[in-house]
Amino acid sequence: MKNLIRSFVPAPILNAYHLVLASLGALLYRFPSRELVVIAVTGTKGKSSTVEMIAALLHGAGRTVASASTIRFCVAGECERNLFKMTMPGRFFLQRFLRRAADSGCTHAVIEMTSEGALQHRHKGIDLDALVFTNLQPEHLERHGSMERYAEAKLSLARALGRSPKRPRIIVVNADDAYGQQFLETDVEIKQPFFLKDAEPYNSDDKHVRFVWRGELFTVPLPGVFNIYNCLAALSLGDALGLDAQEMKRSLEHIAGIDGRAERVERGQPFAVVVDYAHTPDSLKALYEAYAVGSPEGKRRRIIGVLGATGGGRDAWKRSAMGRIADEYCSSVYLTNEDPYDEDPQKIVDDVAQGFVRITPSVVLDRRAALAAALQEAHKGDVVLISGKGTDPYIMGKGGSKQEWSDVQVATEELSKLGYN
Repeated sequence: MKNLIRSFVPAPILNAYHLVLASLGALLYRFPSRELVVIAVTGTKGKSSTVEMIAALLHGAGRTVASASTIRFCVAGECERNLFKMTMPGRFFLQRFLRRAADSGCTHAVIEMTSEGALQHRHKGIDLDALVFTNLQPEHLERHGSMERYAEAKLSLARALGRSPKRPRIIVVNADDAYGQQFLETDVEIKQPFFLKDAEPYNSDDKHVRFVWRGELFTVPLPGVFNIYNCLAALSLGDALGLDAQEMKRSLEHIAGIDGRAERVERGQPFAVVVDYAHTPDSLKALYEAYAVGSPEGKRRRIIGVLGATGGGRDAWKRSAMGRIADEYCSSVYLTNEDPYDEDPQKIVDDVAQGFVRITPSVVLDRRAALAAALQEAHKGDVVLISGKGTDPYIMGKGGSKQEWSDVQVATEELSKLGYN
């Protein structure tokens, strides 16, 4: 329906419509962002994890926090799953959320912001205090038309920070990223770049990352070098806000995992089961690398992948690329349904299968059956990596149909059938 509307309604009219809605929302809810310290997080990968980390740091420092992300919405400790299938819901949602946060006594709000939300002006009327940029990788190119336009949508959020009446304004930037310098050109009072070298020496295994920051050794219960980047983003923001370094260390080291992001499903089975949102080639490769080595001796671990690749009608370019990555890292792969929408799911998995040369993937379109088969195949020491959906609440089908879904719940149920409780 959205694509149909876009094809018939001229872009200037759609643009004006979204801008008016955003302005009305801010007016209707009495500009709640003016009563809060508002921190936006944008980028391609790591946004939701960084939101969770920043919220944890603020909470550990005694602040009352609201947070909104692809994973969940939280206000002063009360949280609910994000069931919208979108990170920045429209129809006044964010302004209503911020008003609820302000009225509940929150001092800070941390909001994940997307390129689609920026295109629809859903950030307008929100006065920002800070913006955190994680990274930029090819994604949603069918929507934006090119990588340059995708970057431009993200950079519009930096310009919104530059126009904010708040002081001081803070921008935190992954300076290792090719687009980092463009974000650092934002006209604000505090610019906080960070680099992976800031965490040296560092290492990671399938359960932790260890790194040194400002002379302190951190051991954080999250896997993969990608989570070191997320930690650095959160710590840099906290530093710019004046949070105590020791308090931040305690908060990160006691973080209780992040739903749908390298989330372990533990039912006493002798192999690991991990659910993750990885849905781009770079994020899939980072996920596999985090679990490839399974012993102190550095022996390569057997990975069984459950992979869907992309939703229907979008980013078809990355399907074979994700197949190539799975072919490189996995011992066995089950290609399955993810969110076909109106596209033939068999066509999607056929596109992914073109990336395989070393192994022959099993095609099991029923996602539950694919998860069950992967779990049945696993032996002691293996890892089953279920990627693509994370906390995503539905499998979207033809004509807007949707099936309620949870990779974690289904994996739990299938492990129970195998006798693991």
